Amino acid sequence: MQAAAAASPDLKPMELGEILDAALTIFRRHFGLFVKVGVAALWLPVALTIYIQLAGGREQHLVMTFFVAIIQYFAGLFLTASAIRIISDSYLGRAPQFADAIAMGASKIWSLFVVGLGKGLVIGLIGGGIGVVIALSAAGLASAGGLAALVIVALVCGGLWFLLFVVCGYAVTTPVVVLEQLSGAFDAFGRSWELTRGFKRKIFGVFAVAFLIVYVPGGLVGGLATALMMEARIAGQIVEVIGAALPILLTPLFSCVLTLVYYDLRVRREAFDLQILSQQLGIP
Repeated sequence: MQAAAAASPDLKPMELGEILDAALTIFRRHFGLFVKVGVAALWLPVALTIYIQLAGGREQHLVMTFFVAIIQYFAGLFLTASAIRIISDSYLGRAPQFADAIAMGASKIWSLFVVGLGKGLVIGLIGGGIGVVIALSAAGLASAGGLAALVIVALVCGGLWFLLFVVCGYAVTTPVVVLEQLSGAFDAFGRSWELTRGFKRKIFGVFAVAFLIVYVPGGLVGGLATALMMEARIAGQIVEVIGAALPILLTPLFSCVLTLVYYDLRVRREAFDLQILSQQLGIP
C-alpha cells in the first residue's frame, strides 16, 4: 500500500516550473503504483510494438503499426484517467490504491473513447485542411519565384500556429471527462476551451517541456538501437525492446502534468479546492 503524504499539498495557482516540479514529486512518490497502472493500460500496444520491431520493423507491418498507434492513443487516455485518481487521492491525503485507479479509468472508458475519437478527428481534419491549402497555394504560386516561397512559409507558420492553438484549447478534455459531471461527452470540448481561454501560451510551454522529458528519451533509445543493429543485432534488439517499454514508465508522468494543468486552470477560474475535488470523486 502506498503511504499517504504526511501533509497533503494545497491546490493553488502554479507557474510552469511549479507544475513540472509538483508533477515530478507526485510521480516519484507513487512511482511503483504508476508503473502498475502503466502496465495495465499499455501492455497490449507495448507488446505489439515489440513484436513489430522483432519481426522486421514498421516498414514490413504498416497496417499493424497504424492500429497499434490507435490502441496506444486510447490506452493513454485510460492511463490518464487512472492517474488522475492517484494524483487526486495524493492531494486529498489519502493512500492511492491500484483498484481505485483502474476503476476510475474503466468507469470513464466510453466517454474517454468518444471524446478522444472526436478530438483526433478534429485535429486530423484541421491538419489535413492546412496541408491541402498549402499544397494548392504552392501549385498556384509555382511561377512566382521568391514571393511564392515567402507565402508558403507564412502559410506553414500560420497553419502550425492555428493547429497548436486548437490542440492547446482542447488540452484538458480528458480531466474534464473524468472529474466533471457533463450532460454529454462532447460538452468536454466547450468546457476545455473555456478553461484554457487566455492560458494557451502557458499550456503550450508546459506541454512542450513535458513532451521533451517524456518522449525524447524514447527517440534517443530508438536511435541507439538503430546504430547498434549495424554492429550487434542482438544488442540492438534488446535496446529496441527497452525503448518500446519506456511509455509504461514515462507516460504516467505526462498524465501528472496534464492533471496539474487542469487543477491550475480551475483554481485560477473557479477557486477550485480540495473539498470540491473530494466531492467530484465521491469521497466523503
